[in-house]
Amino acid sequence: MRACQLFKALYSKSALYAGFEHGVVGCCASQKFVTSRRTMASICDVGVRKESDTFGELEVPSDRYYGAQTVRSTMNFRIGGEKEQMPYPVIVAMGILKKAAAEVNKEFGLDAKIADAISKAADEVISGKLYNEGHFPLVIWQTGSGTQSNMNTNEVISNRAIEILGGQLGSKTPVHPNDHVNKSQSSNDTFPTAMHIAVAMEINNLLLPSLKHLHNELDKKAKEFSGIIKIGRTHTQDATPLTLEQEFSGYVRQLHNGIKRVENTLPHLYELGLGGTAVGTGLNTRVGFAEKCADKISELTNLPFKKSPNFFESLAAHDAMVEVSGALNVLACSLMKIANDIRFLASGPRSGLGELSLPENEPGSSIMPGMYLYIIALYLCLLCVLKSCFNILNKGR
Repeated sequence: MRACQLFKALYSKSALYAGFEHGVVGCCASQKFVTSRRTMASICDVGVRKESDTFGELEVPSDRYYGAQTVRSTMNFRIGGEKEQMPYPVIVAMGILKKAAAEVNKEFGLDAKIADAISKAADEVISGKLYNEGHFPLVIWQTGSGTQSNMNTNEVISNRAIEILGGQLGSKTPVHPNDHVNKSQSSNDTFPTAMHIAVAMEINNLLLPSLKHLHNELDKKAKEFSGIIKIGRTHTQDATPLTLEQEFSGYVRQLHNGIKRVENTLPHLYELGLGGTAVGTGLNTRVGFAEKCADKISELTNLPFKKSPNFFESLAAHDAMVEVSGALNVLACSLMKIANDIRFLASGPRSGLGELSLPENEPGSSIMPGMYLYIIALYLCLLCVLKSCFNILNKGR
């Protein structure tokens, strides 16, 4: 069956299953994983090449760097969609560890020409170029080991490296996805490593700077409010007086504690399982491979990653990720409490408390022209609810 016929068959089945016009298809030539009939026509126009895995031969869109195993995964997991695509930070992390492994393998004797080509291709994964061009179509729904995304990365880097060296896409020569890109690795150690790298980078580069900024702004406000006396409330009923500074100091302390909780999870995230290979024994690696890879990853990320003290724990459990989730759940509860307090104190303008004045961001009603919404506080509440819902769902599983 030709590729375009296969895609059409997959489209019709998945569209019927999903019950809406846009279906999930096997391979896509567009940047998006969810494709339409119009995109399908472009797939057929692009042409295909043949690649094979251990199950046999498959047709791959000729302008894609991924190969047969990626195609097979899209055929087996025809669920999810664009919003359930493997997150960008995870793919970046995969690029980082593949680059680190190539450079270490070069030290251990891998042909320099091959290692350098892998490293250059990995740079295009790290930069987001290949992700944005649609070479990573897989969704989060796949085997628990992350084998499909590991092989998606191996295939993309292999084919891009082959192209850099002037070879033919899909030939697996001179750069093989398993023998060279995945050298001294297994999905069982690469995917947990990518998870740790991705989460540690997101926490350090995005979450902590934002939390510290919020903490500092609340602290400034608390100091501004030092001379303002107001009534305290318990169970929303009037109680005894306090200053607005004292009230806000509680919010500042909540943020301080939340930041510390998140920071305290980082040491375990910095422990990497790369080098444990299939079951934690380090089969097929050279002595020193794991330590050197961790050092390389540290250089590439400017974060203090290190070899895990016990590969069996790193591969068999995800306690570090659970710890992070717990810290984030506490943080979400704190932020929701703060946001709801501020919304309550700003209620009005005529019949509410009206103790705080917040920016009026947008109209709040289609029938009441004088009503406005404080959408920033509301937005924060919605994000916190989303995190709490994920936590409840995870407990249910």
